[in-house]
Amino acid sequence: MAELKKVRLLDPEEERRLWEDYKQKGSLASRGVLIEHYQPLVFKVALKWRADEGGLMDLIQEGTVGLIEAVENYDHGRGVAFSLYAFHRIRGRIMNYIAREGKLNWVYMDSPIADEPGLTLGDCLVDQECEIAVQAEQNFLMEQVKAAMGRLPANEQVVLCGMYLEEQEPKQLAQSLDMSLSHIYRLQKQGIRRVRGMLSKLMQDMKNSW
Repeated sequence: MAELKKVRLLDPEEERRLWEDYKQKGSLASRGVLIEHYQPLVFKVALKWRADEGGLMDLIQEGTVGLIEAVENYDHGRGVAFSLYAFHRIRGRIMNYIAREGKLNWVYMDSPIADEPGLTLGDCLVDQECEIAVQAEQNFLMEQVKAAMGRLPANEQVVLCGMYLEEQEPKQLAQSLDMSLSHIYRLQKQGIRRVRGMLSKLMQDMKNSW
C-alpha cells in the first residue's frame, strides 16, 4: 500500500499521449506506465470483498490480470473513461475467480440490501462507536448471511452472484452460463428462497432459545 501511494497521477494530456504511443506505435513502455498508473484501482476493487490476507492477494492478482486485459482491449478513441471500463473488467475477472474457486461466501461490500434503496452491505458493517453488544450482533448476522450463501448449490450461487454482485443482466448471464433465461430466473428464485429459509430458521431458533 505504501508503494501504491507513490504512484504519480497522470494529467489528461499525458495519459492521452501514452494511449496513442501504445495503441498506435506499440510502445510497451507506455503500456507499462498505464498499468502501473491504474494499479491502485485493482486494490480498490479487491478490498470490496471480505477475505483473509491470502485470499485478498489472490483477488489482487486476478484483478491485475483484468487490468492488463482492459489496457490491451481498451479503445481510447471511443471517448469512454478508461477507469470505468477497467473497473468492470477487473471486477468481472475477480468474480469469475470467486465463482471458479468456490469462494462465493465472501461478501461484497457494495452489494445492495433488499428493500433498502441506496443501502449496501458495506453500510451495515460494524460501527466502531457502537456498543460492544451491538457490534457482536452485527458480526454474527453477517456471518450467518455468508454461511447461508455458502450452503447454496453451486449453480444457484453462481446465478445470485452474477445477478446481485456482478450486476450482470439475466440475458447476459444466461449466455455466459449456456442456460435458458427461464432457468436463470428459476435458479434465482430458488436461491433466494433457500437463503430466506435458512435465515428464517435461524431467527426462529434464536427466538425459541430466549
